[in-house]
Amino acid sequence: MKRKLISMGWAVAVIFAAGAVQAADPAAGKKKTAEVCASCHAADGNSTAPDFPKLAGQKEDYLLKALKDYKSGARKDPIMAGIVAGLSGEDLANLAAYFAVQRGLFVKY
Repeated sequence: MKRKLISMGWAVAVIFAAGAVQAADPAAGKKKTAEVCASCHAADGNSTAPDFPKLAGQKEDYLLKALKDYKSGARKDPIMAGIVAGLSGEDLANLAAYFAVQRGLFVKY
């Protein structure tokens, strides 16, 4: 019985280790935003154009889900779908982490 419990414990540990996610890197996200996001959302995510949402200060998990949904097609926008198509999951996580730590600014349109 003890041997079975130890085996089950190891199996659970392996499953959790395989599913563990590395922490996203905001610095890598900052570098990537200059390449793909800044022209519409501004380098810091504080877009001044009413057609482009502000990303700065949004919750990281919300931003990551939105990016993944654009990539999968669950969220429809042809421009965003084209932009995220070439990004890896790590890129998406880094972008979400970067914009989440930026200070959101109120801009009156």
